[in-house]
Amino acid sequence: MDHHGVIFKVIGDSHPGSHYLGYVKYHPDAKGDRRLFGQTYRQNSVVSKSFGILANRPECYVYSDTLGCVITGIPRDDIAVHYSCRHALVAIHEDPGLVADSPAGKDLLAITEWVAANGAQGLIGVTGSFLVGCYNQRSDLDLVCYGPEGYEAAHALFLHEQLIKPYEGDDLTRLYIRRAKYMEGSSFDALIKQERRKLQGLTANAGAHINCEPIRADRDKTFSRISSKEIGEISLLADITDHAQGLTTPAVYEIKVKTVLSSTVDEPASFARRITHMRSYLGAYTGAFRSGDTVHLSGKLVHTQDGERSGFGIELTPWTVSGSYVASLAG
Repeated sequence: MDHHGVIFKVIGDSHPGSHYLGYVKYHPDAKGDRRLFGQTYRQNSVVSKSFGILANRPECYVYSDTLGCVITGIPRDDIAVHYSCRHALVAIHEDPGLVADSPAGKDLLAITEWVAANGAQGLIGVTGSFLVGCYNQRSDLDLVCYGPEGYEAAHALFLHEQLIKPYEGDDLTRLYIRRAKYMEGSSFDALIKQERRKLQGLTANAGAHINCEPIRADRDKTFSRISSKEIGEISLLADITDHAQGLTTPAVYEIKVKTVLSSTVDEPASFARRITHMRSYLGAYTGAFRSGDTVHLSGKLVHTQDGERSGFGIELTPWTVSGSYVASLAG
């Protein structure tokens, strides 16, 4: 949170010296439905809206070498509070009164008991409204887990049906409606297939949506040397050839292009055989695809440099106000 009371969600693990990259998650707004620090706050779930929210604060616009474009972020010298997802989950476990007045909060307490009993403290954290204390009766539960050990613990948690129920039956329609507004054009079966691969479900008692985003381990330096340059926008069909680096955020999938559908660059077919990967710094596509899948991609065409290696890729992180970047199973 900065000194203006704006709370940012930090993305990725490569940041310039001046800022932490991220988008506005909660901000003071009289039209909001959250209460925090004695005033009304509004939740933001659309990444690109950060540009408008921060229109009067140009110091929050910063160029990212990693992403190859201007995005928003919090200046390092303007940080007022740092929220730790790991520490927040432990704090809630030690002081149940922090969330006990919420039905979903009571489910969260049961989860913190499981985390503590199974030695997973430090591997799983809580984010979203329960992290900062502005939850309401409609709030979801948003968890994160860290590295391979964290993913293993979270996977075991989501198999515990006394705590978390999988989406089944009529609830699948609820899940489809929840996701389809961000992933236009996906059929019901295709969207549900990719969503079933993620760590998500419904809490056992309140029936609140709960999800867990796998984050790369602190020691993971996969993106530390990467730089990118934006070339244009492109839409295509591609096969996933390797999903090993797509199971945690930031997610990278190796791909082989089948067909270019449209592009803003000249002679896009000449790029097709040289496009080798797609990447997303947000959790929407983490764990969603597997080797052998055919996907429809619509995103930025970027040239990436990683040390001595270079190539072309599709960037799905939606730092644009001109349209939506999407990835969905084809068929």
